[in-house]
Amino acid sequence: QVRLVESGGGLVQAGGSLSLSCEASGRTFGGDAIGWFRQAPGKEREFVSAIRWSYDIPVYGDPAKGRFTIARDLAKLTVYLQMNRLKPEDTAVYYCAAQQRESDLRSADEYDYWGQGTQVTVSS
Repeated sequence: QVRLVESGGGLVQAGGSLSLSCEASGRTFGGDAIGWFRQAPGKEREFVSAIRWSYDIPVYGDPAKGRFTIARDLAKLTVYLQMNRLKPEDTAVYYCAAQQRESDLRSADEYDYWGQGTQVTVSS
C-alpha cells in the first residue's frame, strides 16, 4: 500500500504562483512514478505532469507546459509541482497519484494509488 498526502493548495489571484507537494509513504519507495492530475467541476480528470523516481525526466501535459515545473526529492519521497502564471482555468482539485510499475504516465487508469486531492482556486 502506498499512501499519498498532497498539500499546498489554496486561493491565488490570476498571475500568481502556488507550490503543491505530494509526500509518498508505504511499501518500498512509493512506486515507480508520481503523477499530478486535476479535475474541475463538470470536467474529466486531466493529466498535468509526472516524473519517475528512477530518472529525472519530467513529463508535462498541455495545461502545464511553460508554466508548471515538477521536481522530486528522493530522500523525502516527495514530489513538488510549482505552478506559475496561474489562470482562472487552472481552478480544480489537484490530485497526485502513484504508479507502481512503469506504464503510460499520461493515463489516469495506469495509476494505482491516489491522494485525497487539494483545491486550487485562481481568481480573476
